[in-house]
Amino acid sequence: MSGQALIDPARLLDTLRAEGELLAVCAAGADLGSAVPAWPRRTLGEAVRAAAHGYRLALSWLRTGAPPLVTPAEEEPAEPLPDQLRSGLRELAEELAAHDPYAPCPTWWPADASYGFWRRRIAHESTLHRVDAQSAAGEELLEIAPEFAVDGVDEALLLWLGYRLGRLGITGPQRGTVGLRTGGHAWLVHTGPEGTVAERVSATEAAGADGLVTGEPMSVYLWLWGRVPDRTVTLAGSRDATAQLWALLRLATTAG
Repeated sequence: MSGQALIDPARLLDTLRAEGELLAVCAAGADLGSAVPAWPRRTLGEAVRAAAHGYRLALSWLRTGAPPLVTPAEEEPAEPLPDQLRSGLRELAEELAAHDPYAPCPTWWPADASYGFWRRRIAHESTLHRVDAQSAAGEELLEIAPEFAVDGVDEALLLWLGYRLGRLGITGPQRGTVGLRTGGHAWLVHTGPEGTVAERVSATEAAGADGLVTGEPMSVYLWLWGRVPDRTVTLAGSRDATAQLWALLRLATTAG
């Protein structure tokens, strides 16, 4: 199954730029030592630093065709964090804009070896860091466009749960299925000791799973990424199955 995004690549690049700038604005006007509610051991400053580092890593990968070998401490610029973020964002966005999003490009996901992969991945990464920063600063979260949030659900399930988890050699102890429905789209996730498989399916197929997760696109998106509590979505059927899916995603997105 294709790993390409569910929305136009031009929107992904626009979102990348907009979310990166929102993050820079938040970083410039808030206490960088504030804790991120979803990650109590992470501060707002660390969230901004992670985003800036992500921009440099993606740009290096695009220019060299291989994963960078440097660590954040070895190549972090001396300029203030908001300036680091903006300069890295500008360079990365310019590099991505210079290439057809469907043109082949080195990535770390075989299902999408195109420049569009990076537009999508870094747009979602920027959005999540922005959410963390606004939460740490005590600001009201800005809305995430439903179409973009739906694409984020798709990426979380197919890339992180369906691919990254297997690359890490992590499996779930219990066999089960979880369906997810939001924004007119549906997915089915199979978990168990043999591995995890995620796929796009019909709403009817999703409804037949052991557990079912539904809700508004932004809520389902942020729930999958551990940024909002269970009460923000509707969980039906087996709570063991939905809890295992959520726990596996935490491992997929933080391990390695």
